[in-house]
Amino acid sequence: MSLGGLDQWVMIRGESLANPPLILLSGGPGLSETSLFRHFNSPLESKFTLVYWDQRGSGKSFDDRTPRASMTVEQFILDLDDLVEAVQERTGKPQVAIFGHSWGSVLGVLYAARFPAKVAAYVGSGQIGDWPAGESTSYAYAVKEAERQQNEKALRELRAIGPPPYDAKSLWTERTWLQRFEGRLSAKVLWQMGRIFLEGPENSLMDLPNLLRGFRSTLDMMWKDVSTLNLHELAPALQVPVFLFLGRQDHWVPSETSVAYLNALSAPSKTVVWFEQSGHEPFMDEPAKFNAAIVDLVRPTLD
Repeated sequence: MSLGGLDQWVMIRGESLANPPLILLSGGPGLSETSLFRHFNSPLESKFTLVYWDQRGSGKSFDDRTPRASMTVEQFILDLDDLVEAVQERTGKPQVAIFGHSWGSVLGVLYAARFPAKVAAYVGSGQIGDWPAGESTSYAYAVKEAERQQNEKALRELRAIGPPPYDAKSLWTERTWLQRFEGRLSAKVLWQMGRIFLEGPENSLMDLPNLLRGFRSTLDMMWKDVSTLNLHELAPALQVPVFLFLGRQDHWVPSETSVAYLNALSAPSKTVVWFEQSGHEPFMDEPAKFNAAIVDLVRPTLD
């Protein structure tokens, strides 16, 4: 599908076009979470028309010929608007619901703020508010955890990069240690993630290089700009119902910064659902609860 003048990969799935459309926005920027959504959240296809999208520079949409100058927040908003209009035409529905995860939560909020008439409801998870504040809190947690575990290597590397603001390379260092502290870099977990990616009928082993290349290159290109965003200033009000699905153990986007944004936000209604056993990905860590909450809480706003 052509979005913003660039061919991008989109998949629309559901049991009936009579069901309301729900667009899923992956994190990153540059990360395709389509395989995770399909594996853990495809039961929602019975209640919604789900729209899976590999954003510009990610997954199946990655193309190293994409102009670097087009990798901007503004262009992603325009890409999303093209997608929303295509979904409106395909489904005959005047509005869509948007789910945004991590970076996708910024894109989703900025879109809903600009085009409220096209959005029926917004759902955020790993919700970024004040991005610099979230990074500072995440870094402080990583250092504290390294001290608690008496991990001298982690302390050396974390202290070497220093607290944010930092570049994308330093971010990789901090996030790698967070993943190790959370046990997400074990051989078993990595094997499971690999199987999830490869088992989907829409994927093949040939897609893996672009998945990795897209994430690394897009994050490198966009990190300096996106990491300074502050939704308190950019989107202090939304004209749609807002739902935040927050992992109690999220240290990538600490939940206290998500709640701070929600508390300051003006919106017709605001709902928080806590996922006590989840980190940064409640849709993956507690999929049954996540899917049920989407159906029970969000679906009624679209009827």
